[in-house]
Formats: sequence, C-alpha cells, structure tokens
Amino acid sequence: MDWLFNLFTNQDSIAHIALLYALVIAAGVLLGKLKVGGISLGVTFVLFAGIIAGHAHFTAPVPILSFMQDFGLILFVFCIGLQVGPGFFESFRKGGVTLNLLSTAIILLNIAVMFGCYYLFFDTGNADNLPMMIGTLYGAVTNTPGLGAADEALNAVADNAPQIASGYACAYPLGVLGIIGTTILIRIITRTRLQEEEAMLEGDEEQNAHEKPHLMTLKVTNASIVGHKLQKVSAMINRDFVCTRIHHDGLLLIPNKDTLLNLGDEALIVCAEADAEAVRAFIGPETSVEWKDDEQPDQPMISRRILITNPRINGKTLVKLRLSSLYGVNVTRITRQGMDLFAGKNHHFHVGDVIMVVGHADNVERVADMMGNSVRRLDAPNIATIFIGIIVGILFGSIPFHIPGMPVPLKLGIAGGPLIIAILIGRFGHRMRLVTYVSSSANMMLREVGLALFLASVGIKAGAGFWDTITAGDGLKYVGCGFLITVIPILIVGCLARLKFHLNYFTLAGMIAGTYTDPPALAFANSCCSKEAPAIGYSTVYPLSMFLRIFTAQLIVISCCGG
Repeated sequence: MDWLFNLFTNQDSIAHIALLYALVIAAGVLLGKLKVGGISLGVTFVLFAGIIAGHAHFTAPVPILSFMQDFGLILFVFCIGLQVGPGFFESFRKGGVTLNLLSTAIILLNIAVMFGCYYLFFDTGNADNLPMMIGTLYGAVTNTPGLGAADEALNAVADNAPQIASGYACAYPLGVLGIIGTTILIRIITRTRLQEEEAMLEGDEEQNAHEKPHLMTLKVTNASIVGHKLQKVSAMINRDFVCTRIHHDGLLLIPNKDTLLNLGDEALIVCAEADAEAVRAFIGPETSVEWKDDEQPDQPMISRRILITNPRINGKTLVKLRLSSLYGVNVTRITRQGMDLFAGKNHHFHVGDVIMVVGHADNVERVADMMGNSVRRLDAPNIATIFIGIIVGILFGSIPFHIPGMPVPLKLGIAGGPLIIAILIGRFGHRMRLVTYVSSSANMMLREVGLALFLASVGIKAGAGFWDTITAGDGLKYVGCGFLITVIPILIVGCLARLKFHLNYFTLAGMIAGTYTDPPALAFANSCCSKEAPAIGYSTVYPLSMFLRIFTAQLIVISCCGG
C-alpha cells in the first residue's frame, strides 16, 4: 500500500498534484450545490474545500500553487471580458448612466466602510490588518476577481504578504446572505409592493423601440415620392427601412435600393419600431395584404433564417455587402444573443448572428453559402483569439503607470490587463478581423475551470493559517466588518434609488446583484419577477462593476500597502 501513501504525501509527484486539485474542486463543486434557505454558495465552495485540504497539510509546492492560481485567474477574467465586451459601452446609454452611477456609488461606499471599520476596530500598527481587511472587502462584495487582483498586487509590493484569502473566506458567506437580506429590507423600508412594480413594467414593453423590428404593409399614396428610388425615399424621410416585397400591377417584385415606387403599390416594410409612425405617414396608410411566396412558381420567394459562421463576414456592414443589389435579397432583422434587432444599413454583422433573409429561393441559397450557415463551424472554439488576447492582456497589464503620490507605479497586472483587452476585443475585435465568437456554454466552461483552479489554489495556500485566524486571531471581527461592508452601502444607495430616482424595485434588485457580481442575488430577484427587469439591471452594471472592483483592488493595495 506504499503506492497509495506516496500518492497522497509526495508533493513533488505530478499525480499527487493532479489528485489534490481534482479532489478539492470536485468536493467544492458538489458541496456548493447544497442549498440552505434556498441559497447555495456555488463554485465558491471550492475555496473552503481548499482551506480544509490546506489545513490538513494536503498540499502542493508553492510555485505550482501560485502558477495554477494565476493561470486560473487569467482564464477567468479574460472570458468575463469577452462576454461583457459587446455590451460594455452600450451600458452607458440612456438609463444605463443612472444605474452605473448608482453602482459606482455602492462600490466607493464599500471601500469607505472598509476603511472605517479598519480604523475603528483594528490596530493600525499591525501591518497584516489592512491587507486582511482588503480580503474581507472582496469577500463581503462576493467578488473573486477583485480578490485575485488584490492578492497579485500585494505580492508585488510586499515580500511576506499575508494570505488575504482568510479575510475573504470569513466575509463571503454572510456577504451572500447580506445582499439578499438587505434587498428585502429596502422593500420593507420603502413600502414597495411587488404587484405595483410589476404593473409598472407592463408599460415599459416599448423599450428598445429604436432597435426592435416592426413589420407592416403600406399602400403608396404620397404623390411626392412617386418615381423616386427606395434609397432616395429613405433619405427623404430620414428613417432607415427595408422594403422586402412590392405588389405592382398584379406582379410580385423583390425590390432593391434602386426600385421606383408608384402610386397604388403595396409595399411590405420592415423598420425600427420607433420609426414606424413616421414611415407610415410619409409613404401611405397601412393595408391588409396576404403575401404568398408561390405567386411566381418558376421563381419561388422565401424567407429564411441564416446563421453567420464565415469569419470573412465578421465586422462587415449591410451596406458594404450590397446584398440587395448583388443578390436581389433583403435582410429584415438580426437575432443576436436572443434579441431581435432591426437590420439597419450600418449594422455590423458578427459571427454567431442569425439574419432573416427574404428573396427568391436560389438567391437566398447563394447568400446562405456566402454567410457560412454552418452550425458545426460554431462548435469549434476560436482559441487563437483567446490566447492572442491573453498575450496582449499580459503585456498591457505589465506596463507601469506612474501616478503622482503613489509609492510604486500602478500596473493592471494579470487580472486588470487581460480584462480590459478582452472587453476591447469583444467590442472591437471584428475591426481587426478577429473572430471573437465563443458559445455561451464554452465561455462558461472556461470561466468555471479558471475560477475553480484559482479558488482551489487560494484555499490550499490559506488553509494552514485559517483556523488560527478564526480562533486565536480577529476572525469574528472580520466576519462582522464584512457584514457591515455588505449591508451599509446597499441600504444607503438602495433607499436613495427608490425614494429619489424612483427606480423600479426589480431593476434595483438586479442592479445590486450586478454591482456585487453575485449570481445568487440575481436568481432571487428573478424569482420575484416575471419580467426581464432584474436581468437588465444586472447586465447593465456588471461590466463596469467588474472593471472597477479589479481596478480599485490594485489601487488600494498599491497606495496603502506599497510603502
């Protein structure tokens, strides 16, 4: 049985290291599925499984643990950046500005409360207390990438940095409960009735009216547009629309931008919902026509959904592809990430988009061949883009930024650098002909693997001293301070958002969950509402919140612990 003993004790063995990570991650994931009061810790329980393993001296060489920790963090934050990149800049539009300002206020208050607790309850002469409080901060806000960024920055500025994951582990469980509990408390304080809030959402179904496609059949009655090309008519109205079919003198036509309009023509129009009234008023009244695709048996006309999988199409606009003039077809709408968008002429195509194409069958087939339309192609991940992005992200994160008053230059590091580059690639990668499409399941798999490796490594390294921190040290203080860090900012900003800005409660609940990057809190908000308001609030603030959590983590460590 010596082989079995050696397998569990020989730390230099590859088999031992692989077994260690497999056991810690498997145990953590399985235990994380257990629910208490309907709430589970999810994959974060891997951290606690790692702490138990480290406390039992079931560990691995520190260089191996450090590599796995850093590589897991890089993989995790890069995949997050790719996911949020397309919506990062759009999140600042319209109501998103208010939500992001409120979210930023919560983040700054979290930091303020952390410093307040540090100066009130801890010995400021002890060099370990502030780093531990920083770990407590990121446990209280349930933000693992922030912990990784703080830990990396701390190791860069301090020779014997404390294992701040102990503070994180102390604060995390009550952090999850505190976010949900305080969200409920806001509802009680502001006397919010869920039925009334949901009824208010019923009147907001016209959101995104500038992008949602609207279909209507119009009869041409405006004599001033007779004899003009469709492209000219669109310019005259100053509205973007697509005419997919025209009835003219009993004939069914597939128009293009050069088609002339005549009095009495019946045109099938697709435009943005917000532009429908203006287009209708300019062209003519709406009429009822039963459009048949088989009116010309020799050239049957069809509408078909086509999947874009050809990398050469990535980033190109509808006007540049000239599908109407070259192929005699019209694109009426685009489906991206489950949302239907009006296909404006300047809309960029991305790999993974699904477009609705109308035209003669043979022409539609040619367009399908050009677009790729191969589901199998999307099954192959574009790992080249991922690793190119990681290379650039690490280089960018290593650039020192000299800020007056800082004891050492600020570096975004292996957490901030890859995150920013991933956001930029996710949003603008098509301009460099980079295919950034990664299926949701593949992105989630890479993220979860990276997060599990990071948490397992952090837990194993922190396990040796965790029990002493809880029993002999200030563990209970960290727990209590973490709870204050979680609750106080939510109460202040949440009540302000309800009473001053009259923010819908469900949107607010999603915004709070997104600010704390906490999926259990989002799941709770979704369970209370039949609409998409919580998810919209979550996704609106999540990108900026994640960036600020990581950036402020490094800023706090370098400015306060770098001396």
